[in-house]
Amino acid sequence: MQKFAALSHEIQACTLCSEHLPHTPRPVFQSSPASKILIAGQAPGRKVHETGIPFDDASGERLRSWMGIGLDDFYNPEKVAILPMGFCFPGTGKSGDLPPRQECAPKWRQKMLNNMPDIGLTLVIGQYALAWHLGERSKASLTETVRNWRCYGSKNIMPLPHPSPRNNIWLAKNPWFTDEVLPVLKQKVSHSLA
Repeated sequence: MQKFAALSHEIQACTLCSEHLPHTPRPVFQSSPASKILIAGQAPGRKVHETGIPFDDASGERLRSWMGIGLDDFYNPEKVAILPMGFCFPGTGKSGDLPPRQECAPKWRQKMLNNMPDIGLTLVIGQYALAWHLGERSKASLTETVRNWRCYGSKNIMPLPHPSPRNNIWLAKNPWFTDEVLPVLKQKVSHSLA
């Protein structure tokens, strides 16, 4: 536990990509050696950067609804770990938030994962997290990867689209996600937390 606490403190003090950020680094994540579910996301958004609370936005509300859990379970690090690919808000580009900074995951990700032996389910959100966690097993597009979620069951991985309101059009075009994937997701989350 002391080793994990030291690693967490080191990440919270990280300034690795500070020269590339439009603000002071503020790593935002949640984890414990006892975490049962891993949410592998992209990077914190502006609101999350301001509050320091992961998924403290409309995306978080939708994600909790998809998972079928409330705030108490979601923000309990012994139940849910939230490790984005980039721990700091990368800034805003022309069409939304910039991609996660590429320095972060190689430096910290595997170190954190090595210290969380009880993860039984990994929810992989967005293309950068999919590339890290699935590698060559990803399909040609995020849609096809999510549609083929059964292919990753042996690894207890559920690929998901980003729960952002910006994805409302994607959700409307892909009703199979709500009809087929979400009931299984809720069941897997419930089983992992039981």
